[in-house]
Amino acid sequence: MLDNKTIAVVVPAYNEETQIGMVIETMPDFVDRIIIVNDNSTDKTLEKAASFLSTDHNKTSVKVSRKAVEPNFYNQAELILQELNEKEMEYFTPSTLFNKNPENDRIIIISNSPNAGVGGSIARGYKWCKDYNIECTAVMAGDGQMDPGELKKICMPVVNEEVDYVKGNRLIHGSANLYIPKTRFLGNSILSLVTKIAAGYWRISDTQTGYTAISNEALNSIKLYKIYKRYGMPNDMLVKLNMAYCTIREVPIKPVYRIGEQSKMKVSKVIPKISFLLLRLFFKRIWVKYFIKDFHPLFILYNMGFVLLFASLPFAWRIISYMINDIPGERPILNSLMFVFLIVSSFQSLLFAMWMDIQDNERLYK
Repeated sequence: MLDNKTIAVVVPAYNEETQIGMVIETMPDFVDRIIIVNDNSTDKTLEKAASFLSTDHNKTSVKVSRKAVEPNFYNQAELILQELNEKEMEYFTPSTLFNKNPENDRIIIISNSPNAGVGGSIARGYKWCKDYNIECTAVMAGDGQMDPGELKKICMPVVNEEVDYVKGNRLIHGSANLYIPKTRFLGNSILSLVTKIAAGYWRISDTQTGYTAISNEALNSIKLYKIYKRYGMPNDMLVKLNMAYCTIREVPIKPVYRIGEQSKMKVSKVIPKISFLLLRLFFKRIWVKYFIKDFHPLFILYNMGFVLLFASLPFAWRIISYMINDIPGERPILNSLMFVFLIVSSFQSLLFAMWMDIQDNERLYK
């Protein structure tokens, strides 16, 4: 525990038999529960993790139990939420809990069948922590590329109830541009820029890091089974948290690479998929947060900007056609004026909307 708050770490693991033992062995003593989510591995990840159930690493003095709402005259709404929470398991990837006494074990082993992806695995671990009312839940990868010595500073802002969500940032470390592989550094930087716009957390970077901590209140504010199941999970998570008005903080962490594990992420394939995901999430955030939940003028400005931008395209096409075909006697003056008017108006609307977006979300960055 940290300051009498329960701490859990979700460890998604897919084919990590060579690294998962090190992750468990180096987990700090203040961690009350280690949630290993085996994502239908084809190697001996499950067997390796299960072998620790009979060791001292599985001992803990902190008991946890599933939360339950006692019915009374005033809490019918809470009882409805509890019922929904119990039913939502059917929306997760089918999985098996290997522990006979999860209330008393420090190491919790959940095995997905079929493969759920890294996002689906983390969501399943989050679900267990939410059900058992864990007050601070962190995420560390099963490949050992996150320094356990930095876990405390990741968790403390949540433990102190200063913010809802904390994420590490490797890009501000002094060695980032030298130590992180160039392709990954460039890909991370591009996705971080796009995620700023989509998520509304304009001051964040290193959006692809999975080293995070989240409060129980934040876990209950989003639908965990709807978290994106693949490598876009951190980006999707940020959008969902922003729409739930959750506060966020970044802490500097060191990049860790080349410790015996090859990354399974293919940057050339991941960037287009995540970029398309973020485009959809951007429009969803604008509609849900600034129209459905609470109206804001930036909703009009963003949509007007895009409408004017698309309206300018036919005029741009006519101008290009005139230039290519060189039609005698034709002077696309009117088309040129209309194009300039529409494109300038579009950029003005988008820039004003972005400025309002930045100002409105500043309160969520602590």
